[in-house]
Order: sequence, then C-alpha cells, then structure tokens
Amino acid sequence: MALKTGDKAPDFTLHDTEKKQRTLKEFIGKKTILAFYPGAFSGVCTKEMCTFRDWTADLATLGAGMVAISVDSPLVNKAFADQHKLNFPVLCDYTKEVSRQYCGLYDSFAGLPGLHAAKRSVFILDNTGTIRYSWISETNPGAEPPFDEIRSALNSF
Repeated sequence: MALKTGDKAPDFTLHDTEKKQRTLKEFIGKKTILAFYPGAFSGVCTKEMCTFRDWTADLATLGAGMVAISVDSPLVNKAFADQHKLNFPVLCDYTKEVSRQYCGLYDSFAGLPGLHAAKRSVFILDNTGTIRYSWISETNPGAEPPFDEIRSALNSF
C-alpha cells in the first residue's frame, strides 16, 4: 500500500550515482521533494527531472531540497544525471523495496512482462519527515506530475 499525506516517511538507504550510500535522514530538516521516476532516458522522465532541475533556485528560496529515485542502476542514473546536468541527488532503488513501500511498482513497464519500475510519484516532506503532499500516477507511467500543484503545495507550509 502506497504512502499518503500525513504518513511519516520511512527512512531508507540507497546508493547515489557515485555508489555512495545515502539515507533519507540526510535530507530531513528542510522541505524535501522525493520524486520517483520509472526509467532514465525515457521522454517523460527526462522532461520531469529537467523541470525539477530548473526549479533549483526556487527550491532554495523556499528552503527546500530535491531527491530523485528510480530502480535504474547507479551507472545508468549517473549517465542520466550527467547528460541532463541534474543538480540534486539521484538515488538507485535497484532492489525496488523503497519504491514498493512508497509508491508501488508498474508490473509490466513499457509493455514488457516482468519489467518492474517505480510508479511516477512525488512526495513533499516537511522538516520532520512527515509527508505533506503526495501524488502517484497509478496506471499511466506517461503522466507528468502536476507541477503547478506541487509548486503550490511547497508554498503552503
């Protein structure tokens, strides 16, 4: 069952693009966007992550940070982050456990039976790690996040 607004975000330990272990606890203490995306280099995922990249100055003004998570390997995530000059941590959930816990998985991603990917989702955590906003694209991995709604949620607390 996916997490929802009001839930305490469970801690996790995942590898970043440099294969360094990172925990959620590192990012708590300010507003934090956790954005789960299905797969690096796909059209919608690229557009989504580049939109968040372009928000960097606005996020800093709001005292907020950004973390992206996919089930891709650290090597794929590194190539993706480097190519698109992503300026926030991109974490690898290759075991799919964190994605399963937070947002669930698409079971046949890209029409391939057995290919599992994180459901496209966005969570905004407050400085205590409580989820203050959540959005999950349950059935359509091609759906873009509601960026205006996310921006409004960030401004609401």
